[in-house]
Amino acid sequence: MKLVLLACLVALATAAPRPDKDAVILADQRQIGPDGSFIFNYETSNGIAEDRAGNPGVEGQINMQGTYSFTHPDGTVTVVNFVSDENGYRLI
Repeated sequence: MKLVLLACLVALATAAPRPDKDAVILADQRQIGPDGSFIFNYETSNGIAEDRAGNPGVEGQINMQGTYSFTHPDGTVTVVNFVSDENGYRLI
């Protein structure tokens, strides 16, 4: 009985619609410096995007700053701006 239930759940998950399966990458740029610094950004056709930059920190960490965004199924867009450094991860 458990095996049949598991098989049904797997079949449902496999058959579920995937609206993002046809998303394509519109932009993808990356730069990496010899000191470990980096800049990258990407954007997809389904409304996902990210811009991020990082530099080595004084305590051995990589300090990062950036923004990412995505579009909800109802069409609203969420944008998140952040900083991550020796003081932790913070939204700005």
